[in-house]
Amino acid sequence: MADSSFDVVSKVDKMEADNAVNQARKEVEQRYDFKGVGADVAWSGEKLLLKASSEERVKAVLDVVQTKFIKRGIDLKMLEQGDPYPSGKEFRIEIALKDGISTEDGKKVTKLLREQGPKSIKSQIQGEEVRVSSKSRDDLQAAIQLLKGADFEFDLQFVNFR
Repeated sequence: MADSSFDVVSKVDKMEADNAVNQARKEVEQRYDFKGVGADVAWSGEKLLLKASSEERVKAVLDVVQTKFIKRGIDLKMLEQGDPYPSGKEFRIEIALKDGISTEDGKKVTKLLREQGPKSIKSQIQGEEVRVSSKSRDDLQAAIQLLKGADFEFDLQFVNFR
């Protein structure tokens, strides 16, 4: 029997992120406390740009954006947000979406699997994902449960289970 395997990835669904941004933009446009403060949420290339006239207002816009991301099922660990900075007469916050597992993070995942996972599993880093394989599907399920229970500073998804 061939080895079974799955991939550990860390990705954000771009459509869900775009929907969350559109919902946040609509709420910011409609809310009374954002009237007249120049509050805005928009994509700027691959980053999300939040603008408002004061630091407190831009933090309130950030709160709205975070709420929408949570409602759309995107973990806040996937957001790399900067601090508010002044730009002319307004304050801005830039948010980047994390995509892929870095080599260092991949090493953390493989180390955890090697130390605490079932002995029959093998894990290897392949680009921005980690491939986990074993002859036993039960061991793979145990590895998934172990990774779900671990507290990493990035969000994990499990794909290509075969």
